[in-house]
Amino acid sequence: MISIKNTWLYDMVGLVYPQLCCACKNRMNKQENLICFQCLYELPKTNFHLDRENMVAKHFWGRVLFQEATSLYFFLKEGKVQELMHQLKYEGYYEIGVKLGKVLGRQLKEVEHWKGIEGIVPVPLHPKKLQKRGYNQCDAIVEGLGEVLDCPVYYQALVKKDHIDSQTRKSKEERWENVKTVFAVQEAEVLRGKHLLLVDDVVTTGATLIACAEQLLGLEGTKVSLATLACAKHF
Repeated sequence: MISIKNTWLYDMVGLVYPQLCCACKNRMNKQENLICFQCLYELPKTNFHLDRENMVAKHFWGRVLFQEATSLYFFLKEGKVQELMHQLKYEGYYEIGVKLGKVLGRQLKEVEHWKGIEGIVPVPLHPKKLQKRGYNQCDAIVEGLGEVLDCPVYYQALVKKDHIDSQTRKSKEERWENVKTVFAVQEAEVLRGKHLLLVDDVVTTGATLIACAEQLLGLEGTKVSLATLACAKHF
């Protein structure tokens, strides 16, 4: 089957229903998908994957035992990354997560100290929130990551046992108390002894990642690295 993008019909449809970039809202050309090339180039990359002592890694020093830690972009208030994260989480744009997961995967694939990942684990949603939202945004990210890194994804590795209120308006201490006992491992046999990449969308206090990582590290011989699509510029 010939793609509609290779036909005159695509141009006709584009006149009535133009494909707009999810970041800047400008019209995209045939070669672009979801996010225009200009925005992909301009999104505020951290390049933390190149520096083992980056800001995100330092944030977790002494708080949890991890191998590597990184975030793809800086999360700036009212910026394009914030817009993309909002669409991914709340407006049904699952494919944004897949696309940016692939961008993150290509970064990690180029760096020696990021090699050796044996499995990818998304931070889970509580079933009630999953039902309401329709999907876990972290599942989208790890789908893209797994495809690029050619690595198995363990979608059901962790489960969120208790439903908790939004973390947005809580202090660091309140966030930690809110999440430290709500996660559990449910695929122990396939995870044990592996180097796992734990993935979330955005890191702020890090409480959720720490709570999840500690559950995984409770498995004999298991190592954990941490990755997110975005991080606050200042913790």
